[in-house]
Amino acid sequence: MDARPGTYALLLRARFGGRIQIGRCGSLAVRPGWYVYIGSAFGPGGLRARLRHHCRLAERPHWHIDYLRRAAAPEFVWYSHDPQHREHGWAESVGRLDSAQVPLPGFGASDCDCRSHLFFFPHPPCLSVFRRQIHAVVPGHARIASAALAHTGSDSMDDASGEY
Repeated sequence: MDARPGTYALLLRARFGGRIQIGRCGSLAVRPGWYVYIGSAFGPGGLRARLRHHCRLAERPHWHIDYLRRAAAPEFVWYSHDPQHREHGWAESVGRLDSAQVPLPGFGASDCDCRSHLFFFPHPPCLSVFRRQIHAVVPGHARIASAALAHTGSDSMDDASGEY
């Protein structure tokens, strides 16, 4: 993964349940399973910088996802270096995947009209189904790749990207 800008879906795994406060967004009942957070990284450092941030635990949470990170660890990322801001279409497509649930309306969507940018799945969602949905809705969309994220330390991000 390089420093180019793009759109991403961060797949986080929660191994335990509990309740956490997500800033002013509300209280989230965390369940064991998979959370998919949709975001974009069009600022300095692009996807690499944003994902590095997400792989660390923030001392002072800034984004909604920073709060969730205390209860769920990033495992994988789906991403695209498409030059267009695609996070709203991605959020809509992830929300249509089988067994997708919105655990907290408004999460990650305080600056848009999306219902949420966070979705819960009891089992990991399928990348190939997501790709088919995106490419059916947005012909010519840039390639969607995936990468496994490592957690050997509080600051690490594996660069093992590829297509699954």
